[in-house]
Amino acid sequence: MSHSKKHKTVSDYRSDFPMLSKTMHGKPLVYFDTAATAQKPQAVIDCMTHFYEDSYGTVHRAIYELAAHSTYLYQAARLKAMHFLNAKRPEEIIFTRGTTESINLVAHSFGKAFIHAGDEIIISEIEHHSNIVPWQMLCEDRGATLKVIPVNDRGELMMDVYRELLNEKTKLVAIGHISNALGTLHPIKQIVDLAHDVGAKVLVDGAQAAPHMAIDVQALDVDFYVFSGHKAYGPTGIGILYGKEVLLEKMPPYQGGGDMIDTVTFTKTTYNTLPLKFEAGTPMITEAIGLGAAIDYIIGIGREEIKTWEHELLDYATKLWSEIPGFKIIGTAAEKGAIISFCMEGIHPLDVGTMLDLKGIAIRTGHHCAQPAMRRFHVPGTARASFGLYNTKEEIEAFAEALQEIAVLFH
Repeated sequence: MSHSKKHKTVSDYRSDFPMLSKTMHGKPLVYFDTAATAQKPQAVIDCMTHFYEDSYGTVHRAIYELAAHSTYLYQAARLKAMHFLNAKRPEEIIFTRGTTESINLVAHSFGKAFIHAGDEIIISEIEHHSNIVPWQMLCEDRGATLKVIPVNDRGELMMDVYRELLNEKTKLVAIGHISNALGTLHPIKQIVDLAHDVGAKVLVDGAQAAPHMAIDVQALDVDFYVFSGHKAYGPTGIGILYGKEVLLEKMPPYQGGGDMIDTVTFTKTTYNTLPLKFEAGTPMITEAIGLGAAIDYIIGIGREEIKTWEHELLDYATKLWSEIPGFKIIGTAAEKGAIISFCMEGIHPLDVGTMLDLKGIAIRTGHHCAQPAMRRFHVPGTARASFGLYNTKEEIEAFAEALQEIAVLFH
């Protein structure tokens, strides 16, 4: 991966991540679980530490200098998120605790305003539980119906069935940008255009996409886009909900408390303007500022460069690992993010993960919070390797050697 504009290599960026110099069971750490959570660059760690040490104060609520400076940094983070997604206005960026809360906010608030008995909501067969359960709860509450787009044997959406599911009763389509369980990259623009043709709105779960490729919410014309800070090389406990201003204006608040109000009396409360209407209570100040630093870091490298490198890793690993006896990839879509979900013949995924752990390799095993996806492919779970900008081909080769040894051991 060459970055001529900065003359930096992958290993230079890798050295920005202190955790990657650690060992696990006495072996050098190979971290292949970025889809679960990404490691943090020193720039993010330093930014948050410096804020706590040098300029910590609350936001919005006080006139003193520390509070004013904190408010400035906090608002700057919102602007960074706006540019990161190419939203029109900072008012369209809502800070939440993560992707899950962002989806729940929309399910609660959009649902209250727009979903009625007899309406329909569409999701896919390979969604994360966070993009299934809130919609089930909403449908139960409102008397609406949940419809599911099936996937083919490669893990790709069956778009002909999607077209058939869409009708005038469809009010919302909620879809992952990239499947966390299989790595499938969905054709979001086409999904959005077809939904809009019948008057439906679209929410995109971008948890697996936003850190790995450029996102332009205006070009995609999505109504809502959500992602988590901790998967984007930032801290836990912070997420983003982008929503079109016209929709957010019509949606009632998600929670009541401080900051989200305009005036309060015992007879009537009026609500604040966007985005504060949806941000009750003292916000995640340091986490938001940390996410801003992570966005700066990603943009500093270049999202096209990150995407290109991760796809190089994906192609290399797919070819190399497929030569290992008994190795089978679950999810072979033509368009994929840097995720390889796999099974080893005759070996439980948990055993694969345990053996790799002893060799210093960190992967995720299980159903990946996507049990319907596992049922679709008739497996109890998979082992999943997922890449970030800091991974290397040498790590992929070390992984292949370890898997070869495991295959021999179990057979």
